[in-house]
Amino acid sequence: MGFKLISLLLLLSLLILTILSGANHYQALASVKKPHVNHRNRTVLTAAGGGGKAALKVKKQTTGCNLFQGKWVFDASKPFYDSSTCPFIDGEFDCLKFGRPDKQFLKYSWQPDACTIPRFDGEAFLKKWRGKRVMFVGDSLSLNMWESLGCMIHASVPDTKITFLKRTPLSSLTFQEYGVTLYLYRTPYLVDISKESVGRVLNLGAIEDGADAWKDMDLLVFNSWHWWVHKGAQSQGWDFIRNGSSLIRDMDRLDAFNKGLTTWAQWVDQNVNTSQTRVFFQGISPTHYVGKEWNEPRKTCDGQMVPLSGSTYPGGSLPAASVVSHVLSSMKTFVYLLDITTLSQLRKDAHPSSYGGDGGLDCSHWCLPGLPDTWNQLLYAAISM
Repeated sequence: MGFKLISLLLLLSLLILTILSGANHYQALASVKKPHVNHRNRTVLTAAGGGGKAALKVKKQTTGCNLFQGKWVFDASKPFYDSSTCPFIDGEFDCLKFGRPDKQFLKYSWQPDACTIPRFDGEAFLKKWRGKRVMFVGDSLSLNMWESLGCMIHASVPDTKITFLKRTPLSSLTFQEYGVTLYLYRTPYLVDISKESVGRVLNLGAIEDGADAWKDMDLLVFNSWHWWVHKGAQSQGWDFIRNGSSLIRDMDRLDAFNKGLTTWAQWVDQNVNTSQTRVFFQGISPTHYVGKEWNEPRKTCDGQMVPLSGSTYPGGSLPAASVVSHVLSSMKTFVYLLDITTLSQLRKDAHPSSYGGDGGLDCSHWCLPGLPDTWNQLLYAAISM
């Protein structure tokens, strides 16, 4: 009897130890945290249906899709529109009108590595944004993108009534049937240039002139950088820089851009109601004046007829793009970075070059139809999220 009792007690002890061990194991598993997944600017986009008026099916997933990582592929269905039938194109962008002989540069689409971008549908855009106001704020690259979007929409609804007003600093294009207005507000530095006793002063800490016009929009697309590298009083548009309490002739332009963009970021944080307004930053548009950046030391954009292959630019990233990323990451307001820099660096073939109508060499802006149509296609994808 004693032996059986001892055996029973031993078995009971083993059973208790097993139960306690299992409980500790599950408690340890429960304490392990799942890794954080950042979905910023990542989506999966799939076109459903056909006929150029595809419905957008948009969903987020853990792996995601970087719309801006990919390559250029030939696309016989391009371009989106005929420049001769679009009434909004400035001569400086109308390369075919001014004699560009090659048209292959029109036949490329941007293909992200991990998803397919839906083809732009201007009528669907108007229906989605019926009664809304869209504004591009910035320099001549904003003008490039604004005119592109106007042409893309117009090609989808060529018979709709429009009102087109081009003024300085505020221009507008209204598609009357839908109540959609596309605005352009020209302000190359975003921050103010004021007239003082010493002359024109670029004030890195002030945004007052005209900024009220940016308020209460449904979609804002900001852009700046192109003018920050201009040199000479006539070209740059100012005589002095006000940096805090200091009034100076000049300073490091990248540092000035950082300070000016930080002032813009503070204005957005304080003045934009994100429950009403979606905010984008256009990203840094590159130039192609220096051929050594793509391993053709004696070349510029002039005479270039095909994009660079692959998904990386030999010349590397632009310092200004790093400034934009840093400033956006410090903001309280979510601003979607339309990260067009690398995909645009690959398009050495897409500039007006000597076909911009003024006889000069333009490796800064872009032909229309052309690359800005892809920027707008990516904007279209992003606002469908």
